[in-house]
Amino acid sequence: MLYRAQFLLSAVAADQFPAAAENEVAFLGRSNVGKSSLLNALVGERVARVSQTPGRTRAINFFAVLDAKGRRRLVFADLPGYGYAKISRSISEGWAGFVEPYLAHRSTLALCICLIDANVPPQPSDRRLIEWLRGAGRQFQVVATKADRLSGNRRTQSLHALRTALDLDEVLPVSAKTGFGMKELWARIAAGDSTHS
Repeated sequence: MLYRAQFLLSAVAADQFPAAAENEVAFLGRSNVGKSSLLNALVGERVARVSQTPGRTRAINFFAVLDAKGRRRLVFADLPGYGYAKISRSISEGWAGFVEPYLAHRSTLALCICLIDANVPPQPSDRRLIEWLRGAGRQFQVVATKADRLSGNRRTQSLHALRTALDLDEVLPVSAKTGFGMKELWARIAAGDSTHS
């Protein structure tokens, strides 16, 4: 693994965000989509806590991504799941207080990774998130998690349904369990990071 991660801090208010320095990649998704598992799979170690109870993450958790020499290359931001929150009108009170300002105004936010369960049909909350990010002019990549649970044909059908429902050209299938799609996701993160440098 080229990178490892180091926990920086948890923020529940904009004034608690770390000083803007390296480009940041935000991970968003509904509460049971597997954000923490994916973050851990990307860096090959357990840095993000995986909870058995969806919706436990109520803060933005920041992780420094370090190269083999220990230098900070970028920052991952693990955002609260929105199954227990709402986008725009239906997000919990905390979202408007610190998550929305982060997404709207963070100068170093280079890419938003929007996680959607490949096994679940597109949800209205996912659609609202994509629309919000488009309106805010944010770069984003939609990633279909838990793709290992679907056979080839069912996976193809699921990805097509997501692309159609969300009006997307591409949805990237991944599996934190098997590592499927991780190389492609890292390539997308690297591309998003370079366009924002």
